[in-house]
Amino acid sequence: MSGFLPVAFGGALGACGRYAVSLLPWTDRFPLATLLTNLLGALLIGFVAGLSGQGRLTKQWTLFWKTGVCGGFTTFSTFSLESMDLLREGRWLAGGTYIVLSVGLCLIGVALGQRISQAILRP
Repeated sequence: MSGFLPVAFGGALGACGRYAVSLLPWTDRFPLATLLTNLLGALLIGFVAGLSGQGRLTKQWTLFWKTGVCGGFTTFSTFSLESMDLLREGRWLAGGTYIVLSVGLCLIGVALGQRISQAILRP
């Protein structure tokens, strides 16, 4: 039960950060805010994982930053860290499969979700 509070507070902070990035005055139709959010999240989770791996963060602070802040900011950061871990371990097939399946299946999931919502909302 003790891990829920750091995750909740971190998640709220991460979600507010994501919203703040979306408020920046972008003029291009390219999803630059999302790309920036994902890049910043990946950078942050890599930094936090490095600190945690060196024993410089307690379990509570690791939960706050990795699961809370980074999870609330972007789950792409978790995907990137897990992919990098697999590749760094030399598990090329597992890493490549995870990357291809994550991107491919999530794109299919978005398309399917959109079709389902359209079917439900049709007059």
